[in-house]
Amino acid sequence: MRSRRDIEALLEELEHCIADDLEDQDLDFKQWDTQSRDKAVRKVVEMAICMANGGGGSVVFGVADRISGREQAVLGVPQEIDVNILKKAVYDQTDPHITPVFEELHVPEGTGRVLIMQVHEGIPPHTDTKGGGTIRIGKECKPLTGTQRRKIGVETGDTDYTAETLGPVDDTLFSPVALEALRNLAQRERAPDELLRRSGRELLDSLGLIRKGQVTRAAILLAGTEEALREHVPGHLWTFLQMRSDTDYGIREDRVSALPLSVQRIEELLVPFNPITTVQQGMFHFEYRTWPEVAVREALMNAFCHGDLRLAGPVMVKLYPQRLEISNNGGFIAGISEHNILHHQPAARNPLLVDALVKLRLVNRSNLGVSRMFEAMLMEGKEPPVIREIGDSVAVIFHKREINAAFRQFVAEESERGLSLGVDQLLLLQYFLQHPEVDTATAAGLCQRTEPETRELLADMERQGYVEHGGSGRGAYWSIHPELYARLRADGNAETRRRIDWDAAKTRVLSILIERAKRGEVGLSNKEIRQITRFDRNHAYRLMRELREENPQIQPPGKGKHARYEYRNT
Repeated sequence: MRSRRDIEALLEELEHCIADDLEDQDLDFKQWDTQSRDKAVRKVVEMAICMANGGGGSVVFGVADRISGREQAVLGVPQEIDVNILKKAVYDQTDPHITPVFEELHVPEGTGRVLIMQVHEGIPPHTDTKGGGTIRIGKECKPLTGTQRRKIGVETGDTDYTAETLGPVDDTLFSPVALEALRNLAQRERAPDELLRRSGRELLDSLGLIRKGQVTRAAILLAGTEEALREHVPGHLWTFLQMRSDTDYGIREDRVSALPLSVQRIEELLVPFNPITTVQQGMFHFEYRTWPEVAVREALMNAFCHGDLRLAGPVMVKLYPQRLEISNNGGFIAGISEHNILHHQPAARNPLLVDALVKLRLVNRSNLGVSRMFEAMLMEGKEPPVIREIGDSVAVIFHKREINAAFRQFVAEESERGLSLGVDQLLLLQYFLQHPEVDTATAAGLCQRTEPETRELLADMERQGYVEHGGSGRGAYWSIHPELYARLRADGNAETRRRIDWDAAKTRVLSILIERAKRGEVGLSNKEIRQITRFDRNHAYRLMRELREENPQIQPPGKGKHARYEYRNT
């Protein structure tokens, strides 16, 4: 959910964007229906249901979401609307009941009053009293269909496929080789010796995979024979493809095997294509693989334990010349998306299986697996993994990059000083090596944090001497400290590189504006400026503000979709 301070800051953004651009999984803007109070109240109830089913969030009433310019977009909510009546309407018309919290925000526009409805995550599915409802998916409220209700059942653990029992324990269902591989993997992760010393059946029982003498699908997944897996978990299989191009492959392997054997075999297949780079640091030589083993292991474990085993289709491992892709069936659940996965509350599609792997220390219940993937890549100066939802599947993509030895040594030295760099700091430092500066909104999106959290993070990095800032208020921006930049780039061009992109962009935009004015053509829209500079909306807005301060001939763009910056000789 967004705080009052967050909402106030976002309303300021309406000067150069529309509210729809600011919406997200946990945020929506709605115009108040002044023609019908009943319709307006129904919309409040609908949005409360949508947000509660989607993991909670904030709805701002009194803002038109497709009108540019704060004065035109902020219309407000009539003063006579009583928030207590709205709260009662939501409670009475929802099942299970939802009790939202309303906050009043005073604004100079419209009626002078905007309402913020804060909806906490409930126990879905929530519907209205007639059984209808929606669920928040991205920026939209989607109908709560049968498929969505089944998905909610998965998220709440009510329909855990791996927890279903298959019959009395039969030792012929289990593979001694798979059990030994499971122990070896767990031993490498320092699982409790007391647990690993137990016999096969005792180990599975201790992990909760045998219930009242009945074997579960999770037990078969971890230690089953190929025959048992084919019979009881037909959705579990994997394919490895060594791709020569997007349409042609060399090596291919398809297999049905217990989870530990699957991970072990895929890692073996990757070894010849995951070369080692040796980096000398002082008297020592350190070895680094193209794709860090810990990152690959976490991606494989996530794919196998969070996949939807009811859907036909393998875990796919595709090794391209310049990237590695690991994907599984089953999209994101519980409001998780590629834009919030770093810090979202963890959720398991297969709770019993995940619980067993947690006890073996092969996965982490605190959602640290994704952070470990990011950290392993970033600390070597490489791009973080790209995580995408493609239809009903999730793919993790690792791009092939060389290690940045200077960056890796810097991370190691900071750790020795007791300053362990977290994923957020690593993400920002890597961004600074490719961009001259960052504003708060861009940094917040990069780190998947709120803007207040990001400002505090950047302030900490400034105190540590990593970054410095310029501007103030909404125009504040940060850049990497020159000495650190010179050290991490180590190419002799550090001092000139830091602002060259920004200055070059201003020169390019000014030149185009002057040329268009000479030819009597229209100026440039914000969208065209973003295309020319490859900046995001906030960077383009600030660039034009600086350019106008330096060149009074550039006229303000006006409002609306036809707004243009024009160059006029005075």
